[in-house]
Amino acid sequence: MKLLIVSKLDRYARAVTTISKYVQVGKALGHEVAVFGEQLSNVPSVPYSLDVSKFDFAIFVVYETSDFPDLPYLARLLDGMPKERRVIIDCCGRYNETIRIEHDFNHLEKMDGHQGWEWIEGLQAVSDRILQPTLSPLRTDVRPFLFHAYDPEVALRPDSTPHQATQTRPGNGHGGKPYGLIYVGNNWQRWTQMRRLLEAIEPLKNDLGPICLAGWDWEKRPDWAIQLGVRGADVDPALLDRLGVERRNAIPFDEVIEFVGQARFTPVFHRPLFNRLGLVTNRTFEMFCSQAIPLLMLPEDMVEAIYGADARPLTPGDDVAACLKDMMRRPDTYWEAVLKTRGHLSVHHSYEKRFRELLAILER
Repeated sequence: MKLLIVSKLDRYARAVTTISKYVQVGKALGHEVAVFGEQLSNVPSVPYSLDVSKFDFAIFVVYETSDFPDLPYLARLLDGMPKERRVIIDCCGRYNETIRIEHDFNHLEKMDGHQGWEWIEGLQAVSDRILQPTLSPLRTDVRPFLFHAYDPEVALRPDSTPHQATQTRPGNGHGGKPYGLIYVGNNWQRWTQMRRLLEAIEPLKNDLGPICLAGWDWEKRPDWAIQLGVRGADVDPALLDRLGVERRNAIPFDEVIEFVGQARFTPVFHRPLFNRLGLVTNRTFEMFCSQAIPLLMLPEDMVEAIYGADARPLTPGDDVAACLKDMMRRPDTYWEAVLKTRGHLSVHHSYEKRFRELLAILER
């Protein structure tokens, strides 16, 4: 089968990792996957094509309006691919009535000028088959499809025992690693959760080691957010300075796992909206590939449904400081949970399994 993915790739955000994996896995399984458009030099591992006629299906991977091509490319795509062979993967829950959780929302009216009904009617005009990366879509005309997945082959040091996992190279005393905690992700609808985490672990900062946030807009609230009155990019520079938090620009998608592996721990956050809708992201799975212990700052029911029961020790619950202190004291116990969870993800959420799930949906 030949699949044409329609989406705007960004080396620093969204679905670039997942789409590049679909290209690799598809080829290994005897299928062809390409992205619609002219070849880009910044993601050379992903082939592009404008020849719509040679593909069996068009898969629209939608985060924002910019994921739809501009004219005349969009017209060429819609004219060349019948509606029944177009599928939408709605990664942010746009295909719902307007939902607001804290400062988070699924329709960015202040930013893109489109109201909720426009999203719903627009997506319906493109395809009759709409998928969302959640196990429990709100709408009855949406099919669950997690889209993102886990790649066991890229796990750094895929250790077989907890003891092996805790064997570290000589370092600075913080578990043999230069950082105590690294978070890779842009400051969009993350600050409420990040603040709770940082305030909780502040008493442990000397034992934990340096903290690093890598992504856009961690230095200060960006000007565009102030001008539009959008609160989703809030940040408290004074708190970050007090904790000595290092801020870096965004990390390219193919460097994330190695970079995160320089830390003892890495938190896994989902936006408040995503927690409400049960939406997963690439980072839901990718952080288990790094050589850092994931802190699953997620709803317990989601942890159970996605990661399995063995991941429970990795959820700090209400007392983050106590959990982190115990992780530093007994790392073998928590690495055992990581390794068992990796096994669960390999069986239930590999890219090969996910690709086959997509093929089954398309063939119906």
